Amino acid sequence: MKIKYELLHKDGNARLGKLHTNHGVVDTPMFMPVGTLANVKTLVPEELKAMNTGIILGNTYHLWLRPGEDIVHKAGGLHKFMNYDGPILTDSGGFQVFSLAKGKNAISEEGVKFKSHIDGTNLMLTPEKSIYIQNMLDSDIAMSFDECPPASASYEYMKKSIERTLRWAKRGKDAFNNPNQSLFGIVQGGYFEDLRKWSAEETVKLDFDGYSIGGVANDHESKEDMYKAIDYSIPYMPEDKPRYLMGVGEPVDIVEGIDRGIDMFDCVLPTRIARHGNAFTRTGKLHMKNAKFREDFTPIEESCDCYTCTHFTKAYIRHLLVANESLAGRLLSIHNIRFLIKLTEDAREAIKNDKYKEFKEKFLKEYKD
Repeated sequence: MKIKYELLHKDGNARLGKLHTNHGVVDTPMFMPVGTLANVKTLVPEELKAMNTGIILGNTYHLWLRPGEDIVHKAGGLHKFMNYDGPILTDSGGFQVFSLAKGKNAISEEGVKFKSHIDGTNLMLTPEKSIYIQNMLDSDIAMSFDECPPASASYEYMKKSIERTLRWAKRGKDAFNNPNQSLFGIVQGGYFEDLRKWSAEETVKLDFDGYSIGGVANDHESKEDMYKAIDYSIPYMPEDKPRYLMGVGEPVDIVEGIDRGIDMFDCVLPTRIARHGNAFTRTGKLHMKNAKFREDFTPIEESCDCYTCTHFTKAYIRHLLVANESLAGRLLSIHNIRFLIKLTEDAREAIKNDKYKEFKEKFLKEYKD
């Protein structure tokens, strides 16, 4: 079946809903852990389920190169291949491809030319190829192939980019051939209000199963610009379909995004910072290698219900990090993912009780980064 979004309640612009998929019903707003190569780094499906994970992500570009969409298809699709029976979303591969594209002729109407990051092989990814790979991967939700212009792009370039992305979106939709899969469109436009409006309106006309806001996860943008891009896009996106903010996982940005009407978030951040010894808490990030934790026999966060916090202390995790033990990254990944999932659970409860503004204000007051 196609996904179905059920809007249950609104508190201001914040939305409480349910997303019905072929692999279960998930509550929104939600945070989706990223499993780039068909695994959330260092974790197994049972650990993800224990964190109350709903949707997880796979990456089209990386799975195309290794092991190849044909291998995943022969295995019975991504769910069987990685033994995850919950819903899966695959991105289009566009973000990775554009970071590899070099030279003025790399982007054309046909698609994007680039070199493999593995062996330097010349490759071409088109809207049709991206959709074909995702159809073969058989995720629950596939993403349209879009151009990912830099945040610094001029108005003129951004306008042409949107025009191309809309043509690519239609080509991808026409090539789409998996009746059990849903397809999301992507709204672009940088920080130009009229372009965001135009991109959203024209993308909605193509009638996708859900809509995402792209182009806000660059390293060079300010939070204010990110929030503007959301504010410029949301009014033109349908109420009865899910809204996805791509590549965003900072706790503050999740809280702000929910307040603006976003339903879905994803990011590699919780596992990436875990591998560098960092942990999320309600008062900000902790660097667990810090010497002050050497004799700290309390959990990362007293109120956290994750496996890490209910079994181990800061002193033990610091010891693992100093000793370069891989278990440290695993334990911190468990905590960080559960932290973001619990954050969205608490946000849902606040929306349900018409207290989201108070929830947001309290969180932003306590969280120091």
